[in-house]
Amino acid sequence: MKHVISSCRSLAVASVVTAFALAGCGSPGAINSWPVSAQQKLGPASDLHIADSALSSGNTELALTLYDKALQAKPDSIEAQLGLADTVYQAGDLERARVLYARTADSAPSNLRSKLGLARVALRQRRLDDASALYRSLAAQLPDNPVTAEGLGTVLDLQGRHDEAQAVYRAALRAHPEVQGLTTDLGLSLILANKPREAANVLLEIAGLANAPPQARQNLALAYALLGNRNAAKQILQADLPPGSVEDNLRFYETLRSRLGPPTGAPAATRVGALPADHIARDVETAK
Repeated sequence: MKHVISSCRSLAVASVVTAFALAGCGSPGAINSWPVSAQQKLGPASDLHIADSALSSGNTELALTLYDKALQAKPDSIEAQLGLADTVYQAGDLERARVLYARTADSAPSNLRSKLGLARVALRQRRLDDASALYRSLAAQLPDNPVTAEGLGTVLDLQGRHDEAQAVYRAALRAHPEVQGLTTDLGLSLILANKPREAANVLLEIAGLANAPPQARQNLALAYALLGNRNAAKQILQADLPPGSVEDNLRFYETLRSRLGPPTGAPAATRVGALPADHIARDVETAK
């Protein structure tokens, strides 16, 4: 993955958010994690059920065909309309997705999946004020939903409001400590606030788990690199990336480190130094 580095700190930080924080916004798991009522579910043999499965597996072409077929049979099906919107969103057609989500929001205002879709589209299109308003509205209606917290936190990070983003993530984690995406996002937010040591401590809680998302390990590698621990960052990256990509990421991290400057709150004697070697060895083994 190539990264474009800007010549100023704010744009460098924005590039990190774009590359990392938004990486999960279009994932099938994130789309299908929104609660669906029992009344909205159809039988296991239905085209919609098969279309949902295709979308979850990333087969957007099959999902698109099946949702279109379902709409031909039942044009007023909200679930088929939302499934089609989710599919074109995942395929990257954001404007068409926005139109489809808006249409379902008008016809079924009580179905919050359409508002979630509009929030995600606004976030991806960098309409941050719109995204913030939508996520805050969702948070008011569903205050205990981690998907909403992840979205709102990402918006706040993109706006440079990292302390507020971290408060959102921490509050959601108190209710949902098992949601690894929240921990991953909190770690990245701390990195963006130039607190890589605190970020590393947070990310080590999940980076070593067998089911940890690769992004948690890559964020941990970034935190170590910003602390000057290139070898630790390299060992972590090697678990998920080919050699060429590892070196590309390390070069990006080094450039970003020069843009961000010394970590916030770091003592002068340790701002550019590495952590003790035995500490690094233990942390890297934990992260594997």
